[in-house]
Amino acid sequence: MKTHGVAIAFIFLFAANVFAAKDVYRAAGIEPPDVPREFRGAWITEVASNADWPSKPGLSAAEQKAELIALLDQAVQLHLNAIIFQVRPSADAVYASPYEPWSEYLTGVQGRPPEPYYDPLAFAIQEAHKRGLELHAWFNPFRVRLASAKSPPAWNDVMRTHPEFIRQYGDLTWVDPGEPAVRAYVLGIVMDVVKRYDVDGVQFDDYFYPYPQTDAEGRPLDFPDYATWKKYGEPMHLDRADWRRANINRFIYAAYLGIKREKPWVKFGVSPFGIWRPGYPPQIRGLDAYAVLSADSRLWLANGWVDYLSPQLSWSIASPEQSFPVLLDWWEEQNVKGRALWPGLSAAYVGREFSADEIARQVQVVRETPGVDGEIYFHLRNLVEDVGLNNLIRGENKTAALVPPMPWLSSSVPGRPVLSVTEDTPTNLTFQWQPAAGESPKLWVLQYLGTNEVWTSEICPSTQGGCTFSTFRPDAVAIRDLDQYGNLSAAASLRKVVIPTPIHRIGKGMLIIQ
Repeated sequence: MKTHGVAIAFIFLFAANVFAAKDVYRAAGIEPPDVPREFRGAWITEVASNADWPSKPGLSAAEQKAELIALLDQAVQLHLNAIIFQVRPSADAVYASPYEPWSEYLTGVQGRPPEPYYDPLAFAIQEAHKRGLELHAWFNPFRVRLASAKSPPAWNDVMRTHPEFIRQYGDLTWVDPGEPAVRAYVLGIVMDVVKRYDVDGVQFDDYFYPYPQTDAEGRPLDFPDYATWKKYGEPMHLDRADWRRANINRFIYAAYLGIKREKPWVKFGVSPFGIWRPGYPPQIRGLDAYAVLSADSRLWLANGWVDYLSPQLSWSIASPEQSFPVLLDWWEEQNVKGRALWPGLSAAYVGREFSADEIARQVQVVRETPGVDGEIYFHLRNLVEDVGLNNLIRGENKTAALVPPMPWLSSSVPGRPVLSVTEDTPTNLTFQWQPAAGESPKLWVLQYLGTNEVWTSEICPSTQGGCTFSTFRPDAVAIRDLDQYGNLSAAASLRKVVIPTPIHRIGKGMLIIQ
């Protein structure tokens, strides 16, 4: 019996020293994998029968907001990261402007604000940033009125406030870019938006001097700026063509300098017609934007007067005289200062000029072309409503991506953030983070390592300060700060360590034999 009793006591001691596992997260010098860098943008336009948003004029503010939120949610689902939002279609405003009237595309009547009142641009910026999307304000600088305009000019329309600026050209109404006061007026409007709104970028499109117009007999019309040229161009010994280009060059350079003086992190881009001149490269044929639109976009790129250029390459890969890859390669060769080159892809042509597969092939060409790191789709509603195109873009953009950095603006790396963890309940694990002293993140990059040894990356808005895991406990968690210039901090990281913990208690019903 004594021997048996000893044996029983031994079994008890063995049972009483059972160890349990406990998860503890400790600081670790982990640098998680890089997040893809690619500009994935889409234009949101109001013109052409409200092509993107709002779906029709006269919707209530609540309806307008709901439509815009739905579009932004679709952009996130497609793993886009930027919206090019049309804020000034034709010398009007899709925001609360102190200088120009409310756009008729909002309410159906120029000068009438949304009802109930709200500021669509402020709302769009807020909702885009919530979703980790950049918002670039898109301006049409010199266009005043389209033939399709339905409401009369409001009291503060430039046609009424500055009739001396106005030039009628066929069925278009324009302001004269040759007038220094006109350029100053338009630049003041752009800078007002830069100063008052938290935009990530400013973009001009291809409308500088207007596209050619003809009279009733089909004869070409000349833009009516002869008197302006006699006043300003002839004394400079410039012919009208060179003088017009000089006017636009001055305007582009002044816009770049003004934006950088006010907010150096705000990107400035232009989306010109995709052909600079016929014959460049040799097989290219089409409109001569240099001569007709007075747009020397090659000069702006070569001189570094833009942070990005998005030539509108609206043609297919196989098009012999406007080949997408041939033009893209040519533009890349002109980019001697290494600015961002993000071509415009014409999703609007799907179903008319080419199939959705063409856009997918163009995305592959972009990704295979050195020096090109993104694209912009014209326009967002096409990506949303065309099921085939929507599925193809989802297939191409399998994960989220960050907008590429712009080292010519700043290459300073943000300080490493601070990361901590708390166990709220036995199932909930909460990680919290905050920026290093003096830093103001634009976005957070959250990465965590699953049990399958695969990192998952999430792009989080600047307002988010933590996350909770309840279904599993990651093996490691890292957080990085992305600043306004697109520079990433080093990672603050925590790794899970399993620590054995002895159980010092007597098991239920255990019999101790002395």
